[in-house]
Amino acid sequence: MKKTTVDVRGFKFDKNGLLPAIVQDYKTGEVLMVAYMNKESLKRTLKSGKTCFWSRSRKKYWVKGETSGNFQFVKAVYYDCDKDAVLVKIRQKGVACHTGNLSCFYRRMI
Repeated sequence: MKKTTVDVRGFKFDKNGLLPAIVQDYKTGEVLMVAYMNKESLKRTLKSGKTCFWSRSRKKYWVKGETSGNFQFVKAVYYDCDKDAVLVKIRQKGVACHTGNLSCFYRRMI
C-alpha cells in the first residue's frame, strides 16, 4: 500500500464520531466484514498498513489480528462520494470472522 496523508476533517462521521468501514479481499472482491472507524483509527490504519477499528462495545481501539493473529494488511482505502463510509481492500491472513469463517457474511437469507 502506498502510504499517504489524508485530511480526515472532511469526512462525515456520525453523531458518535464513527463511520462504517467495509473490508474487502483485494484479490477476490469478497466482502469480509464491516466495522467502524473514528478519525484516529482511520489515521492509524493509513499509517500502519493494518486495519484498526473502534470497538463500540469495548470503547477502545483494536487492530484486527492483534489477539488472533488474523491480521489484515491494507492494500488500498477508498471513500464514497459523500465521505461517510470507507472501503478497505486488504490481504487477509487467516480468517476475518471471529466464528472461524473466512467472511462474517457466511449466512444467506434468500
